[in-house]
Amino acid sequence: MQFFSRSGPGLASSSSEITANHAGVRLEERVEVGAEKTRIDSWISSRIRGVSRARIQSSIRSGLVAVNGRTVNKVSHIIKGGDMVSCMISKLQPLKAEPEDMPLDIVYEDEHVLVVNKPAHMVVHPAPGNANGTLVNAILHHCRLPIRAFANNIQISDTEECSESSDSDIEEVCVDQCSMEEVGVENYEALVRPGIVHRLDKGTSGLLVVAKDDHSHAHLAEQFKKHTIHRVYMSLTSGVPNPSYGRIEIPIARDSNNRIRMVAVSGLNNSRHTRYAASRYKVIEDFMGGGAALVQWRLETGRTHQILRVS
Repeated sequence: MQFFSRSGPGLASSSSEITANHAGVRLEERVEVGAEKTRIDSWISSRIRGVSRARIQSSIRSGLVAVNGRTVNKVSHIIKGGDMVSCMISKLQPLKAEPEDMPLDIVYEDEHVLVVNKPAHMVVHPAPGNANGTLVNAILHHCRLPIRAFANNIQISDTEECSESSDSDIEEVCVDQCSMEEVGVENYEALVRPGIVHRLDKGTSGLLVVAKDDHSHAHLAEQFKKHTIHRVYMSLTSGVPNPSYGRIEIPIARDSNNRIRMVAVSGLNNSRHTRYAASRYKVIEDFMGGGAALVQWRLETGRTHQILRVS
């Protein structure tokens, strides 16, 4: 167990950057006098680097958090300036991806690849809070693959804000799929994302290419990396963009009040949590006398919720 005794501002850290998965890390800190009232899970999340909101909420529910010496088990508990907060981070729980007999809209399939039309609101791969009902569960059943699992010491990215050249289209799975622990992505993807080469947001429908063998996976991944595979997105907008085609580049970051959402950031922002999102668009058709439009998008980057935030 590693221990932090804190009385001032800043983020908890250590020379060894905690244990591999932050289990046993302890934070003791007094809330700055005069600070605005805030939820305890949000406040702790801002104080410990690299630990997801889901892990912090799990720690709270497990009785590992106290305020002024009294155990708190409500993640929405409000703290105020002067409160003394003690927190110990809980262990990561094993995650399994089990085959499930679910309908798949298969557009194309051969011995090497599978192309699936993913419906909106379907999660691509398992994560804490979404262990089943995902596209991966259905693929495991369809391809007759065994249960996949990873152990507590394998970590998952807490900052999967990457560009198209680094396996983009990150998906928001649940209250914290995209705010999970840092990283070990290769191990995680091999175990819980069999064949998944790229991803789509939970609320996005569209074609997903799935590799059925290692050779195909390597080739597809290389094509996505080199941008030789081109993806087109369509959206309905309220109003008609003017001009009717162009390029939009804006900084986006996680909503501090809701980590499953990305929001546009106004003005110049050099925060390490801010990423620039670049998209090219073209109006295909307008409706309702200019009240709405069908817009085609080509993404230069692949940020979470990118089209939602720029459209």
